[in-house]
Amino acid sequence: MSRHQESDKSRPGSARQGGYKKTSNSRGNAPVRKAPSKFAAKPEAPKEAPKATKSPKRPSNPDEIRLNRYISNSGMCSRRDADIYIQSGNVKVNGVVITEMGYRVKLTDTVQFDGVTITPEKKEYIVLNKPKNFSTAGDDAPGSANVLDLVRNASKANLLPVGRMDKTTTGLLLFTNDTEIVQKFTVPNQRSSKVYQVSLDKNLKFEDLERVQKGLIIDDHKVFVEEITYIEDQPKSEIGIKMKTSNVKVVRKIFEYLKYDVLKVDRVTFAGLTKKNLPRGDWRFLTEQEIINLKNA
Repeated sequence: MSRHQESDKSRPGSARQGGYKKTSNSRGNAPVRKAPSKFAAKPEAPKEAPKATKSPKRPSNPDEIRLNRYISNSGMCSRRDADIYIQSGNVKVNGVVITEMGYRVKLTDTVQFDGVTITPEKKEYIVLNKPKNFSTAGDDAPGSANVLDLVRNASKANLLPVGRMDKTTTGLLLFTNDTEIVQKFTVPNQRSSKVYQVSLDKNLKFEDLERVQKGLIIDDHKVFVEEITYIEDQPKSEIGIKMKTSNVKVVRKIFEYLKYDVLKVDRVTFAGLTKKNLPRGDWRFLTEQEIINLKNA
């Protein structure tokens, strides 16, 4: 064997010993991971789970509405607050306490909110400057003019006049579907003031004015007035009288009892409402502040 051949055998890792030397790393003989090629196939996106079939919607019944909407439409509170009242057991339908969310009621059902029977109509308030020859009575002869004819196009709500006014009486007349307001201003012991301008057939004597101010007994009933005065810059047959009653007949009786003929009665103010900028025969909706004042009157 030549010297050259011996040197070949003594070289570790030579071709004669079986190829190249293996590489190793600090982790031992674990295989080295290669970076993924940018041309590698992308993994498939996971398949979407099949959507659950929706249950068929309950057909809507035009004669039914959700209980919270019924309460909201009545003006008692918002829908969100109505849900709280329902959950608290403060709402009854036909005498039964309802706590179920989404409960539907018929428009013919009797709903009580905190003990008060309510209606689903939104509360509306309209004031009219009533002209002559229109009555508030519901039993007029067919074809006669009724005050409801003057406000018929104002609202679809079932509006009622607050108190009665005969055909010859003019001035402020309130309409609303709020039964609490109707009752409040038609009971005998109400607290709100009304001002009437009365036209007489002759001048009112000063002593008669004082008699009215002190109070008269008419039909065994004491009739009180808050104030009675002559209208400034007008004949003494024009009288201003302030009273709590909304019954115009009482106003007439006062002067008829003293032997005066009443030619005209005009309601100038009603529970803080005035007819300023409201021509005779016209109506308008009350402002939010006027509604608040009316409820507190």
